[in-house]
Amino acid sequence: MARPDERHPGGAPGDWYVDRRCIDCDAARQVAPGLIERNPDDGVSLFVHQPETPDEIEMAWRAVMVCPTRSVGHVTLKRPETPVFPQDLGDGVYRLGHNSRDSFGAHSYLVRRPGGNLMIDSPRWTREVYEPVAELGGIAHILLSHRDDVADAERYAERFGAKVWIHTTDRDAAPYATNLIEGTEPAELIDGVIGFPVPGHTEGSVLFLVDDGLLFSGDSLSWNPRREQLRAFRNACWYSWPEQTASLGRFADSDYRFRRLFCGHGWNHDMDPAQFNTLLHQLVDRMGDM
Repeated sequence: MARPDERHPGGAPGDWYVDRRCIDCDAARQVAPGLIERNPDDGVSLFVHQPETPDEIEMAWRAVMVCPTRSVGHVTLKRPETPVFPQDLGDGVYRLGHNSRDSFGAHSYLVRRPGGNLMIDSPRWTREVYEPVAELGGIAHILLSHRDDVADAERYAERFGAKVWIHTTDRDAAPYATNLIEGTEPAELIDGVIGFPVPGHTEGSVLFLVDDGLLFSGDSLSWNPRREQLRAFRNACWYSWPEQTASLGRFADSDYRFRRLFCGHGWNHDMDPAQFNTLLHQLVDRMGDM
């Protein structure tokens, strides 16, 4: 839980606060936009004003539950009456919250599907995830986008009897994986789910395209709301920037299209597929110049 004795003094005065253990993962800012922002001096998230409306209060509690270091808090520590996660994002997609510090606060998702639900990457292990997930139908497959965001996937797989997918070059991060993705060619993993390897951020990074329009990009791709363009993380590329540029270029040149982008780190976004593809080509061009 958040520590009031370590409250950052830069936040707006009031009952809601962020403590100094914040690791600048951006998760709280993404679930409470306009309410929590980044302090440019030290990178810590801060409440820029105290929540007042019901929507703002809900966002604030979502920030509490998403923070991997439990740095967001309220002086009374009273839980909300209605759980704020899983968060329904539409199209059967839910943000799971309860982000893991092992994944540096990366988001994870559940996708409800008639053939069995998908978990994309993993939150930390908690009954606040596995109980509502069970009510939503459990998990048939866990899709791991890369080695960084594995977190507690093994425990969720054991709990629900789920198959676990990861690229073979990142398998040492999930040795319990039951299914491996190989090479750099896209493949249909299960009906309606394409795995598109994009080595770069890590050697085994994979994009998952679900039901012809929902793209789960892990840490390979995100949205930049300030510049209104797609982005990749040059300063967080652990394997090869030229490989990431080339692999995203292959995806841009392919016949695959997406209309909704869900990221591990960074901002999600919805857009016409043709516009997304144009922006993806522009991103690849910029990446080649970096």
